[in-house]
Amino acid sequence: MHILIIDDHDLYRSGLRAALSASMPYTEISEAGSIDEAIRDSADSLDAIVLDFRLPGLNGAEGITLLRKKWPLAPVLMLSSQNDPETVRLALERGAAGFASKADTADNIVAAINRIMHGQSTAPPRGGDKPFLRMSPRQCEVLELLCQGLPNKQIALRLSLSENTVRVHVQAVYGFLQVTSRSEAIIVARSRGLIG
Repeated sequence: MHILIIDDHDLYRSGLRAALSASMPYTEISEAGSIDEAIRDSADSLDAIVLDFRLPGLNGAEGITLLRKKWPLAPVLMLSSQNDPETVRLALERGAAGFASKADTADNIVAAINRIMHGQSTAPPRGGDKPFLRMSPRQCEVLELLCQGLPNKQIALRLSLSENTVRVHVQAVYGFLQVTSRSEAIIVARSRGLIG
């Protein structure tokens, strides 16, 4: 797994990096202090981006489009010291998969990153609404290949991922569909119209 943290505060970045490293020891973590610096990052693929809403130069809300253009399959968790409904709405409208307050605990922010990587929204629910679940674009690709009968090794080769990453995505797909096997996943995915 590879996660990119974009925040202009060195101390905050290093703290979040330490929390992520402790809970996801096999994850590669990159850092950038601005959108421009992030775009220059040579990583071909990312599994998640953690983006500060307020950045010098191009801010998070404006720069998310550029990030999604370079890494279209990486879900973005927007972080902000403000968590008023307008800020949350703007972040989600611009394409963030989730939102978390910078005032939250490191454990909760790490949990939010985990949730967006497994296709679950982290947006605060509106009124009595429950947070909604959705699959990430990468999980949709994994589901489609899984339904074509490809084993994890073949899916990994086709998508240029490690087998371990594919296993994580397959488990997330099972969780989303609430199934425990490939055959069940295919039946439920077809019944919901998720695949042809």
